[in-house]
Amino acid sequence: MAEGDDLFPGFEPLWIEGPAGRWFGRAGGPAEAPPLLLLHGFPQSHAMWHRLAPTLARTHRVIALDLKGYGWSAAPASGSAETAAGTAYAKRRIGAEIVAVMERLGHIRFALAGHDRGARVGYRLALDEPGRIERLALLDIVPTEVQWARIEGNPGANPHWPFLSRPASEPEETIRRDPDGYFEGLLRDWTAAHDLSAFDARALTLYRQAWNVPERIHAFCEDYRAGGADGPDRAADRDDLAAGRTLAMPVLVLASEAYLDRDKPETALAAWQRTFAPKAEGVSIASGHFMAEEAPEPTLRALRDFLEA
Repeated sequence: MAEGDDLFPGFEPLWIEGPAGRWFGRAGGPAEAPPLLLLHGFPQSHAMWHRLAPTLARTHRVIALDLKGYGWSAAPASGSAETAAGTAYAKRRIGAEIVAVMERLGHIRFALAGHDRGARVGYRLALDEPGRIERLALLDIVPTEVQWARIEGNPGANPHWPFLSRPASEPEETIRRDPDGYFEGLLRDWTAAHDLSAFDARALTLYRQAWNVPERIHAFCEDYRAGGADGPDRAADRDDLAAGRTLAMPVLVLASEAYLDRDKPETALAAWQRTFAPKAEGVSIASGHFMAEEAPEPTLRALRDFLEA
């Protein structure tokens, strides 16, 4: 048995040759069932879905994928010209790569649920190629443009955004001195309990394995550089907002009471409704940021209600 297999009973491991190298994921559920792609957040991997995926696989063909640079997927380095802007990890580029991966698995259209960075890939993909996405669930984010407006209005908010998006290799060198201390500190800070009790020890082992690899630390930073104040992700948001583009498919916004919606000028749902998803529906989850692990039952219930509507 490979490490992590016991977190996903009945699922098969997948190695998919695709753009930017090999991608790792797990697939479960009936082959003929509607496909559902699960994309994880930072600083985790596909393992974050282990409490939800087996139940979702009763009604869907579930594919839980490691994002480029995360988990066991390839972590290609950016060239020197790309490093400053993070273009190798721009969400538009990753979205197009994921479409190619899903096509190789035989899925042209699919539902998508993404948390954190995976949700950023998800909404960018859905805006760029709306015909691909049947339904879109966004877990605990606001649009990148809204996020930066909040940070610029309150410079002490979400300090990891400006830190990780600083030019290479300043954040990389700082993190490499104590990766476990840095990333475990974020996990603690963003949970409602401010500790690691919500995380399965087996999942934590997989997270630690990844974030102790220098190439992956660099990939994490490149991900945030792509989403930086002057990066391509924010520029894409601004272009689409100026053009009045919105998400055409049904959209569900799940927001954590103890993290995303705590002490904010507007709720996450309101932010989406005034930008890219005017018809979005929303559910508030009594949880910190990592709702799939901290509050799996209400998170699963909201996703199933949405996906099976």
